[in-house]
Formats: sequence, structure tokens, C-alpha cells
Amino acid sequence: MTITRHQILAPPEGATGPVGPIISQAVTHGDVVYLCGVITPQAWRDPTNTTFGDVREQTKEVLQRIDELLADAGTDKSKILTAQVWLADMGDFYAHNEAWNAWVDPENPPVRACIEARLTHPQLLVEVMVTAAR
Repeated sequence: MTITRHQILAPPEGATGPVGPIISQAVTHGDVVYLCGVITPQAWRDPTNTTFGDVREQTKEVLQRIDELLADAGTDKSKILTAQVWLADMGDFYAHNEAWNAWVDPENPPVRACIEARLTHPQLLVEVMVTAAR
């Protein structure tokens, strides 16, 4: 089976100092789509920004980005199989879950794990990684 890598992120040419890893935002293998951990787009567009919004806002932005990445790979949220959610503070679980429940396909909810973790930027409150069928 063919492996296809979508939207590879790499350090900008001539970058100096610490840079993020070289990763694919999505990888497809057969009829399975694997997304990287998705954070609010504000964080990777401008990592010097110090205000990314509250957990509801970040969750909505992350889920919108997941919709875009899945569409680019030829699938959608109704085919998500698994989701892993990392919250910077488990005290934000219910606020995050409100945004999640408003977004998720209620007829096809995936299995999901949600844990507390220290994320890569102090203003990041949520990161979500999904695997979906096509």
C-alpha cells in the first residue's frame, strides 16, 4: 500500500535557533488517515503570540483545523475512529467537552482518551490527534 504524506511542516530555510520538528500534518496509508497532534493554528502561525484564547476557543479552532485536514485527505469527522486529547489543565475538561460535543458527529462518535499534559507552549490549552477511515 502507498503511504502519502500531506502538508509537511519543516523549519523555514535559513532558520536559526530552536525550531520545531519536521512532521507531516497528515499521513494516509490505504484507507486510514492519521493526523498529527493539532493545536490552535495561531500557535504555529505566530509562536511569539501570547494570547491564544480560552480552552473553548482553542478547541473550536483545533476541531475546525481537523475538519480541513481530513477533507484534504479525502474524509471527514464522521469517519474518525480514535481521538486523543491533551489538556493543559484537566479543570478545563467540561469547557473543552462543550466544544467537542457541539462538533463531533453524534451518529458516529469515535473512541476518545483525554489526559492532562504539559503542552509545548504555556498558552496552549488543548491538542487533539485523530485517526480516521476514508
